[in-house]
Parts: sequence; C-alpha cells; structure tokens
Amino acid sequence: MVQVDVFWSYALGASFASAASRQLKIKSNPFQNDYFTYTLLYLSCIFAPSGIYLLWQFPHWETMQVATCHGDLPAWLVTIFSITNITQGILGFWVSYQCIKAGRYYLAHLQWFLAYFCMFFVLVHGWDGLGWQRFLYDPTVLNNQLWEPGQHMGLTFLWSNVAFTLYVMGIFVIPFMIIPMSKWIIEGAQNSPEVRSTDIPESIQEIGITFLKLVLGCSLGGAIITSIVIYIIRLITGNLLISFIFGMSICLVSGYYFFFQEGKICYDLFKKLFLAEPATSQKEKS
Repeated sequence: MVQVDVFWSYALGASFASAASRQLKIKSNPFQNDYFTYTLLYLSCIFAPSGIYLLWQFPHWETMQVATCHGDLPAWLVTIFSITNITQGILGFWVSYQCIKAGRYYLAHLQWFLAYFCMFFVLVHGWDGLGWQRFLYDPTVLNNQLWEPGQHMGLTFLWSNVAFTLYVMGIFVIPFMIIPMSKWIIEGAQNSPEVRSTDIPESIQEIGITFLKLVLGCSLGGAIITSIVIYIIRLITGNLLISFIFGMSICLVSGYYFFFQEGKICYDLFKKLFLAEPATSQKEKS
C-alpha cells in the first residue's frame, strides 16, 4: 500500500543489513559489498515491481481506498511511490550499517522492527482508526462498489482478488528475503570468535521462525494493542490527537520496559538473531 511501503522498504533494507552485521562490521563502505548489491536487486526487481503492480491493478486497495481509479493517481505520486520503494530501503540499510559499525547489533535489528511496527500500525489503525477496514476490502469482488466507513469483508477477504495476488507475490517476496538473511546470520556467526558454537542457529528454518515471531507476533501484535489503546483513550477524551499522543507514548514506553529490555521476552527473540553484541562479548571474555 502506498501509505505503508515507505516503512516496509526501510524495514527490508535494515533487515538485510542487520542479518549481515558481522560481515558488514569490517566493511569500510556500506554500499560496496555483496550484501548491499543483493538488497538493491531485491528492492528493484521484487519489492518495487510488486508495489507498482498492485497500484495499477488495485488502485483503490493499494491507496487504502483513497483513490477510486487510475485517474485519481497523479503522475508525481506514482513516480515518488516507485522511487521510495527503493530509496527507503537504501536508507534502512545505511542506518543499520551505522549501528553495526558502532557495535550496536541489537539497535540495528530494532530498525527493521520499528519500521514494521509503523507499517502495521498504519494498516491496522490508519489515520482515522479505520485502517483495518480499508485493508480488508476489495471492491473488485463486490461489483466495484467503493468502500465506505464501516464496510469490510472480514475473513472473506482471504478469497479476494487482492489476497490471491498477495499469495503469489509472497512466493517471491518471502523466500528471497528469509533465505539469504538466514544464511548471512549463520555464516557471520560461524566465522566470529565472539559467538559461542552452541549459540549458532542450526538451520534457516530456525531463524525464519524467529523472524516471523518478531514481525507477526511482536510487531503486528504491538500495533493492534496500540490501536486498541488509542481507540479507548479517544472514547474517553473525544480528541484524536490527544488519544494518539498518549496512546502511542504509553504503548512504546511500557513495551520497551516489559518486553524489549535485556532479559525480556522480545529481547531474547532478537538475541537469537544478533547472538551477541561485540562490546558484551569482549566483557564476557575479559
């Protein structure tokens, strides 16, 4: 979707860089290595084309029901959308690289996690609390009846034209993301003296499951909870801006305190990916 792909692209770039943390740590240039080359190819040959296809085939759904037809899409919007699907990924890769060079592997991984959180929050809540309704509505299977507040397809969306298109795209989007990321994590750990052999993931499946737990469980789950909290505060205050500020602040602070600090459940999941911080490893050895 146009409103969320800037976050998704950033997450992809950051996740590729984070997966290659130990390899990139010794690189002096973030853009002159095989990992960035693969990231750029993935963004330009898989991710960006998928977004452009969805925008052309389902302009209403891809714009969260804002556009009703191709005529509603200005050329500048399509151009910027196509460009940012790549440039935001480059930005995500670069920011994570800077974290890696500073020895902050956990922070590098948090880049893609927070980007996914923002993406899911927009999908779930949107700008008016109706994001999930806009997502679960495909007018191409409803006689092209345009979306209105309160309308959604529920679980029947899973059999819509949009959903089947997403399933096909997933065949390319997911494996070409998870497999290289997993290989880079394992290779980096095997060649790193700071990682104990017992901590090295045994398979691509193990890393893939951990990654999906963080994305679908922690990130999506966090976005849903945050949306509910904002909705409740809005019922109490009647103010959209106040409910957003207080709801988001409450969830981010409490989320970090209860789930993302060292030793908490989400931190432990992340540690299965970054395995050990360089500074931490040196302290343990000494």
